[in-house]
Formats: sequence, structure tokens, C-alpha cells
Amino acid sequence: MKPQHNRYVSTLLFAGALLFAPSAPAQEAQTPTTGTKSGFADLPSFGGPGSVGETLMEGDALTDPIYRWEGLERALQPWFGFKAGLHEKHALSLGLDYQMLFQTVSDSLGETEAGGGIFRAYGSWTLAGRESGNTGGLVLKIENRHRIGTDIPPQQLGFEAGALSVTGTMFSDYDWALTNLYWQQKFMDGRIGFVAGQVDVTDYLDLYGLINPLTAFQNLSFSTNPTIAAPSQGLGVAAGAFITDRFYGLLGFADANGDPTDPDFDLFDDGELFEHIEIGWVSSYERRYFDNMHITAWHADERTAAGVPEDWGLAFSASWFADNKWIPFLRAGWSDGDAALMSRAVSTGFGYLARNRDLIGVGLSWERPGLNTLDDQYTAELFYRLQLFQNFALTPDVQIISDPALNPNEDMIFVLGLRARLTL
Repeated sequence: MKPQHNRYVSTLLFAGALLFAPSAPAQEAQTPTTGTKSGFADLPSFGGPGSVGETLMEGDALTDPIYRWEGLERALQPWFGFKAGLHEKHALSLGLDYQMLFQTVSDSLGETEAGGGIFRAYGSWTLAGRESGNTGGLVLKIENRHRIGTDIPPQQLGFEAGALSVTGTMFSDYDWALTNLYWQQKFMDGRIGFVAGQVDVTDYLDLYGLINPLTAFQNLSFSTNPTIAAPSQGLGVAAGAFITDRFYGLLGFADANGDPTDPDFDLFDDGELFEHIEIGWVSSYERRYFDNMHITAWHADERTAAGVPEDWGLAFSASWFADNKWIPFLRAGWSDGDAALMSRAVSTGFGYLARNRDLIGVGLSWERPGLNTLDDQYTAELFYRLQLFQNFALTPDVQIISDPALNPNEDMIFVLGLRARLTL
């Protein structure tokens, strides 16, 4: 597809979402069942577990930790009281978090260790429609991603070891970046949801309950589908709505050359876009992230300056929340070209809620690289997220990569990791 045609195709797709919008509530935040520290019980949100609205509520939810540090809780009480006042009086919700990840690999062609950290400051400010329910407002997220004590960040360790694999998703090294700055809006009593601005398409595309690499699986095989050539954060638009009580639709486009470290708002200068459309089924609105089956189609234009070819593909995802404890999933993807990390992939596994906020995850995947000269690769991951204190979680993690695609002389490599997460 020629670049100059993309703006018209994308505009028509978006216009179609508005004209044929369904008549059921658009996606918004789930209400935590355990209470909150600052009142973030029902924030407007467009997206899944990794979006700003859901992250604010997840970090604000009361927990039943293994240990109680009463001194720390008393020290933090004024901070949460300050946030509660902003939320109640001005509809402004703020959050901070910091996470560290350290990984080591059993065999490697290069580096054997990687450490990284991510500091994030984010907020949601509802500026319109608080009384009517047709809310509109700004969403902001600023991040600093950096190495800690090693020559490479965790996001590069898999490649160093000879695997075509991202073993530490998101833990890169680019200092400060603007990853979100967009307007989110609900129309017609919530029948349509809409975002426009600096977006992250992985916040709302091909979602399931265990997709967030900061709280669940760390390998890309089990978070963002490795067969989708999703761009980095950049200018974009997306709209979604429920077609019936159980069927929903989502579509949008974004800058295929997105760069959050150097935001570029001239989206149509080169006409290189990433476009997507998704149709899905959920058992109910409240369980839309967990009881969810969907099909996603996407297309990425050729990125001339970057030397990346045109690509398109399909993805499927099914997950179910059984007995409010078990979260089995089955996900698959296919891409036609070489822009995505993998051309074929199938992954399955489950999550298990062991305590109030503890989470065990097991995942298995088969993947075929886009280059025909590389062999198929297999990945397994096991993690246990421990909620040690009310605002602090620790996650030991083991990854096994069999037949690493970039290291044919090695049958299997092991990646051991430890992730720490503090939310405020």
C-alpha cells in the first residue's frame, strides 16, 4: 500500500468506528474488590492491565501482604491522603512506580548478566463529563529506563545469549521518554471509547489478563504477541465499543516510526503507519480481560528510512478466569513478512492467584522466526509474584529457551531473573 493512501484508509477506518458504533458501554476501568488507599476505585480507562488507568487502580488497591511494615504504612499515609484529595476535589489521579530486574543466563555468545530499572510517573485527569458519565480527560506517563550495574539492559540479554527472544520486556535503556500523552473520551453514555495523542498500542491491542510484563510474564512470547510488528509509543488514534453485551470491536492506527524519546507529531509526513482492527467476545463487561476471545488483524507500512519491509498478520487469543483463581490462556499469531520478530507463534499456559495478590505463572511457546534460515525456537517461563509488603512485590522468574535460533550450537539456555516492584 502506498504511503499517501494510508491517511485516507485510516481515516475511513476510524470514521467507520464512529458511524457504526455499538450501543453498549465502552471499555473502562475495573473496580478493585479489596478497597483502595486513595479512592481510585473506578477511573476512566481505555486499555488493559498495562494502561495508566488500570495501573493506577492496581497500585492503589489494598493488599494482604506477607509482612506488614506499620512504620512504612504510617509514613506513606500523608502521600496517599494527598492523592485522595486531588482525586476527590479535582478528578486528578497520580501514581509513581519503580521496578528493577536482574537476569543471568547459563550460556551466552556475549554478555551473561543484565540489570535494569524503570521509573514511571503517570496520571489521569478527568476534565469533562464527570456528572453525565461521558467523561473526557488527559492521560500522561513519563518514564526513565536505564541499566543497573551491567553493560546491557535485560531487554538485550536474550539476543546476547543467541536466542531470538526478549527475556526482559520493557527493561531497555533510553533514559527519559514520553510514553503517553493523549485525550481519552467516552461518548453517548459510554457507548464509544476513543483515544488520540501519544499512545502505546500495546495498552489496548491483543489484550489478555497476563499481558503486563511488569506484573506477570517477562518474556515477549507471553506478553505482546511476537508476531505483531507493534511500533514504539507515538502519535495515534484508536476507538472501541461493544457491538452487543458480549461482542466488541476495536480499531485504530499509529505512527509506525514512533519514538517516545523524541516525540514527533508530524504523523503524515512520511505516511508510514501501523493499522489494526480487532473483534472479540467476552463473558461479561466486568471480566473482559480474563474471559476473552478475539481475533486481531494488523498492517505495518514499509519504513523506508529504517529499512524495515511492509508486513501484515493475524493474531488469536483466548483466556478464561476459572474459579476466580485459574487463568488459562491460548494465543497464536501469523505474520506475512519480516518486520515482526516471529512469523509464527503459539503459546499456552496459565496464571494462578495463590493469595490476595500473589500470582504464579507458567507459559510454553513455539515460535518460527521470519528468516527461513533459522530453526524453530521453544520457550518456557515460570514465575511467582510475591506481595511482600503492601506496596512492594518480588518476583523470581525462570525462563528456558530450547534450540535458540541465533545459537545453533546450544541446545538449551536458562535465564534466571528477579524483579522488584514498588508502587506509590
